[in-house]
Order: sequence, then structure tokens, then C-alpha cells
Amino acid sequence: MKVAVVGATGMVGTVMLKVLEERNFPVTDLIPVASERSVGKKITYKNKEYTLVGLAEAIATKPDVALFSAGGSTSQEWAPKFADAGITVIDNSSAWRMDPTKKLVVPEINAKVLTKDDKIIANPNCSTIQMVLALSPLHDQYKIKRVVVSTYQSITGTGVKAVQQLENEYEGKKGEMAYPYPIHRNAIPHCDVFQDNGYTKEEMKLVNETQKILDDATIAVTATAIRIPVVGGHSESVNVEFLNDFKENEVRALLNDTPGITVQDNPDTNTYPMPIYAEGKNDVFVGRIRRDHSRENALNMWIVSDNLRKGAATNAIQIAEYLMERQLIG
Repeated sequence: MKVAVVGATGMVGTVMLKVLEERNFPVTDLIPVASERSVGKKITYKNKEYTLVGLAEAIATKPDVALFSAGGSTSQEWAPKFADAGITVIDNSSAWRMDPTKKLVVPEINAKVLTKDDKIIANPNCSTIQMVLALSPLHDQYKIKRVVVSTYQSITGTGVKAVQQLENEYEGKKGEMAYPYPIHRNAIPHCDVFQDNGYTKEEMKLVNETQKILDDATIAVTATAIRIPVVGGHSESVNVEFLNDFKENEVRALLNDTPGITVQDNPDTNTYPMPIYAEGKNDVFVGRIRRDHSRENALNMWIVSDNLRKGAATNAIQIAEYLMERQLIG
């Protein structure tokens, strides 16, 4: 499989390369793609050196699949050019997620919607992926009526500049700011830009993408997204109201049986998900599973995942694996 990684030197692109190697994806030829200022520089993949190329040159090499993680504007301009050349694009930006002509895919939930004709496939938002992976089996069983989610998001979701800001603040140094306020010893209730409705883009992604992935516009979702000084992954406090009643042990069993989920839920041993343990892992971790006694048929959960992995790189590569296994690419 001839694979292009667009944005190969960024935070997600770097993890994509790691995940391709860890999962033994059959890369016969790697085309690492970067911005013009990085073209000509070298990266190492599987102990072999590769030269970074530009987008036009990458198209000319005719890869089977292009994993995009280079921002929305790059995706909007270049993904159609790759697609027109017959290359399947799996895009990690928000550019195509809500386009009704594009599939928004979490493989464990809805990979079956994909066909050979899908040349631009959208990878959902990191905070959405981990939440819907836990919601999907519960929706199938009990029918979700409403979701209230508060996210506690890693600075890695903002990028290298944010990581540098935290490190500078921790060391007492002045430097470039990724956020309008200090992030060290702070929590900023502001992820992405504010919309006219008072919600941020990140919060509205959780609303709109959840409905699209679960293929149910009746699910009511409200979200508050918060940035915290954590590196390992995103955490979410999720309250779910169902149409039908449930048993807590059944919920744990359903989640335990869901591929890609690890249940960590034992208050007696202080066992619950935390980003410090999720970092570098591909699973979504679910714990603090308990009935909400203030509402009928309502449940609380705590969901944690490495946002650079299942929230981005791993999910994209799992899409590519699905396409390859079913001979939809290559």
C-alpha cells in the first residue's frame, strides 16, 4: 500500500507514523508531505530516511491512500485534487465532517457505510470519537434521548504551541501564547472559536457529529468544552438520558464487549480512567458508571482517551485498514 501522510511533521502526523508502524500497516512506499517551508527535510520511518515533499508532488506519486492532518483550509483546497487523481483521502480536519456528501466514520460504529466511491472520508473530532464509541452500544440497546457532556481537553488538541506554552509557564519563562490566558494551574472554558449561539465550534461539533455518526437527529446533545493543563488525553463527564430503563451491570457488560473500549470501574480500588494512563494507548477508557437518580433512565459516565491516537491518528488508520481489508482501496 502506497501511503501519503499529509502534515507528517505535525503532532497528529507524527503519531500517524507511529501508529502505522505499530499496527504493521502494509506501507510499501511512504510519501511524507509537509508545508513548503519543510519540503526537502528528512524524517525517519522504520529506520529509513524519507524526504518531505509538497502536496503537488505527492499527488504525482499516486498513493493509494492519503492521511490528511494539515488543517481545514489545506484539506478544502487539496483533498479534492487528491480525490480527482483517484486517491482515497482520510481527512482529520473539520473541513468535510458535516458535508452531507461525505461519510463521517468511527470504524467500530459505521464503517459499513463506506464504498469504493468514497474518495474523501471524514475523521470525526477527537472529543466526539471517544464519546460516541461509548454511546453507540447503549443507544442500540436503550435509545438515547439526551446527552449532557462536559469535556476536559488536553492541550495537545491545540498543538505544539500550546505544549510549549505550558512548559514555559511551568518553568517560569515568557514565550508565545497559544491561549489568551495562562494554562498552567488553570482551566479555560474556551475550545475553538465562539459561535453566534454562545457555544464554541468544539461544543457544536459534539452536537452535530454525534447525530451524524449515530444516524439519529433526535438525540439532543448539549456540551461545554474546557481546556486543562494535561498532555495525556481528553476526559469527558457524560450524562445520558435514555428512553428505556437499564441495569448498571448490563451497561458495564455492553461496554466491556465493545471493541476499542476498556472499562475501568471499581471505586473500591480507586479504579477509574485518567489521561495519565490513557496516553499512548489506542483504546477509549470508561468508568464512574452510575445511575443518575435525579432523572428517569439516566446514567453518568467518565470517558477518557488519548486524543492524538483514537481521537485522530488511530481512527484514521483503522478506516484505512477497513478499506484495505475489503479491497475498497489499492
